[in-house]
Amino acid sequence: MMNKSLLFLILTCVFEVLWVFGFNIASEPWHWILIVGIIACDFYFLSRACEALPTGTVYAIFAGAGTVGSALMDIYVFDGSFSVQKALFMLLIVLGVIMLKLSDNKDEKQKQKGAA
Repeated sequence: MMNKSLLFLILTCVFEVLWVFGFNIASEPWHWILIVGIIACDFYFLSRACEALPTGTVYAIFAGAGTVGSALMDIYVFDGSFSVQKALFMLLIVLGVIMLKLSDNKDEKQKQKGAA
């Protein structure tokens, strides 16, 4: 079950960046219909990932991947500017998500020790 949840987590991160990309290029009504469908899929995958993984961690990864993915897309796809400050703040987001995940693992191990 955990592997399936990780797959849903990866999918929600990918769909998060897809709909943000869609916001940047949408110019026709059918584009917006497609974006709404992508958003619906995104939230479906997000809810499925939360079934077996800690919700706080899932949301942090989802939001972090969306933020960093959108910033990178702005730089590489839409010719946005790059700066060392942007890179440092993206690194800070990634480190924050990693540390949150590590702290969740530590909490789960402590609960398991207490139950044994």
